[in-house]
Amino acid sequence: MGIDYVHGYTQAETRRLADQAGTLADLLHGDTQYEPGSKVLEVGCGVGAQTLQLVTRSPGIRLTAVDISEESLAQAKARVTAEVEWVQGDLRELPYDGEFDHLFLCFVLEHLPDPVQALTKLQRALRPGGSITVIEGDHRSAFFHPQSSDAQHVIDCLIDLQEEAGGDSLIGRRLQPLLNEAGYAGIRTTPRTVYADETLPHLVDGFTRKTFIAMVESVRERALAAGRSTEERWQRGIADLTRAAEPGGTFHYTFFKAVAWRA
Repeated sequence: MGIDYVHGYTQAETRRLADQAGTLADLLHGDTQYEPGSKVLEVGCGVGAQTLQLVTRSPGIRLTAVDISEESLAQAKARVTAEVEWVQGDLRELPYDGEFDHLFLCFVLEHLPDPVQALTKLQRALRPGGSITVIEGDHRSAFFHPQSSDAQHVIDCLIDLQEEAGGDSLIGRRLQPLLNEAGYAGIRTTPRTVYADETLPHLVDGFTRKTFIAMVESVRERALAAGRSTEERWQRGIADLTRAAEPGGTFHYTFFKAVAWRA
């Protein structure tokens, strides 16, 4: 079964992923450093936005980056100049057996129909005592001012379309039970909250506008084609959501980061 990436493989999506990784680098990755010489497997590397963070923050690691999309891997190779072993493959069918000290997944599980199955199979790639780091979001944690039913409507379209595609955009809240069910030990999960208002212009631009609103806009064609919205209501929703990025507006979102170990 293929993986339906609801946001699409477009240049706009590539820019959004890069903006997101850069804006949230310290929040999401500040406490992730791997020892030099350790073998790290990044699962679902996409266009390399998070790969760049890994090699920058953990120099000297032996990194293998896997993705199912040949096109995304080509962009990742162009983005990351450090030495990385690039592998095209399905994360549910990887051949590794106890070869890695650490696994890293960022914004991957949300697109999978059976995340527990994937986590269980990935555990085989870790040596005993090796770690796994998982980062995911939760679109229901998006709170914004001014409130708007039309703005909430376009967010709900994204949530519903991702669910129809077999994913779960609310999966961040489930990381601990998912890892526990997959058999990992020592699970630690922490929320990573983003708050943006006009006093934090770098977050208003980098996160509210270029990450979250851009992510919602990426499903416009799907939402209209599926009859989930009309052109008029979609435009109203995006306009109202954009008000959260203007003076007097505010925006809040929570990511979740979990670290666990192979027993």
